[in-house]
Amino acid sequence: MKSKTKQALKKRVKISKKKKILIRTGGQNHFNSRESGKVTRNKRRDKKISTANVKMVKKLLPYL
Repeated sequence: MKSKTKQALKKRVKISKKKKILIRTGGQNHFNSRESGKVTRNKRRDKKISTANVKMVKKLLPYL
């Protein structure tokens, strides 16, 4: 049987041109005024997914 792509994960993950798996930084909705400017700026970036989760993500997104 063909494995299906998990749509929930597909919506939360972005694949870079060099096949890196990027995910949006969490905790951006509210309570940001109390944090330093450095933290706020870093939250605007996407992060690489941890190496422990790469194997699981590749299984759920078979087109990688």
